[in-house]
Amino acid sequence: MSKDVLTDRGYSARIEFDAGDCAFVGMITGIQDVVGFHADTVGDLVAAFHEAVDDYVATCAATGKSPERPYSGKMMLRVDPQIHAASVRAAELAGVSLNQWSEQALAKAAGARAGRQEAGHA
Repeated sequence: MSKDVLTDRGYSARIEFDAGDCAFVGMITGIQDVVGFHADTVGDLVAAFHEAVDDYVATCAATGKSPERPYSGKMMLRVDPQIHAASVRAAELAGVSLNQWSEQALAKAAGARAGRQEAGHA
């Protein structure tokens, strides 16, 4: 199964299928506001996504609101103590702090998507 993602100007969407309504339902991710869209066909879904991004950006501009979600860069994680210990050992062996090692591991796991989205955002 493909894990393709709809993207437009750095925005991405999570897509689900609602079997009850026989429709695709999408939500724009990475923003504070809830922006959804739906369609009955894949082609219409893609068009609805682009329209939702256009509407979101236009609404933010009209209200003077920034369309970006402010991430602080601080994360609080709770993990199994064995994973914590193994992570500390891996960081020490790599010669970096646990924060640096964790950031590298998260970036690799996320496919460094954040950097690619920033580069494509106008």
